[in-house]
Amino acid sequence: MRLLVVEDEPDLANALKRSLIDEQFAVDVALDGDEAHFLLSEIRYDGVILDLMVPKRDGWTLLNDLRANGSETPVLVLTARHDVDDRVKTLNLGADDYLLKPFATAELVARVRALLRRSAGHAAPVHVAGEIRVDTAARRVYRDEVPIDLTAREYAILEFLMQRRGTLVTRALICDHIYDEQSDVYSNVVDVHVASLRRKLGPALIQTRRGLGYIIDA
Repeated sequence: MRLLVVEDEPDLANALKRSLIDEQFAVDVALDGDEAHFLLSEIRYDGVILDLMVPKRDGWTLLNDLRANGSETPVLVLTARHDVDDRVKTLNLGADDYLLKPFATAELVARVRALLRRSAGHAAPVHVAGEIRVDTAARRVYRDEVPIDLTAREYAILEFLMQRRGTLVTRALICDHIYDEQSDVYSNVVDVHVASLRRKLGPALIQTRRGLGYIIDA
């Protein structure tokens, strides 16, 4: 899943990026509101982590613009402002969750995962398709209850397809959601990972629609 972190403190922004990458997210960073506005207009993110007090265009303006444009991208707001009126304003503008600084990284990651599950229409953290079970909270995959080791990219692709069961997903869309701006993506990278998933999970789970993309049947 691809996230945008909007945070003007470089040390905190980089620390958040490293922590989220360790949790297998693809992460882009914007250090000011104008950069964030541009990225949000160009890229469809799975979620946004937004500091309210960023320069050039504050978090409230960004949030208002995002919702005014019809985007339903989940937004988790980070702020050092403890005033209740600020929290009410932020939620009324369309934020999905609110986390006060300082915060524990583990809590932030848990909140992000919960937002992404709800956004995809899956409040429960477990997806099941036939003999395959994906626990998105633990980030573990089982085949007939036997744990299966996947690489980070294999897991990211499987989770993305599982969350969109019954929907055809193009290779381009997969790349857009599991790689960030710094990733060097070669043309057949998704095909390579899907082939490996089929070897590990069985050939029937992920179906190919030739020339179009992949689907896991509902």
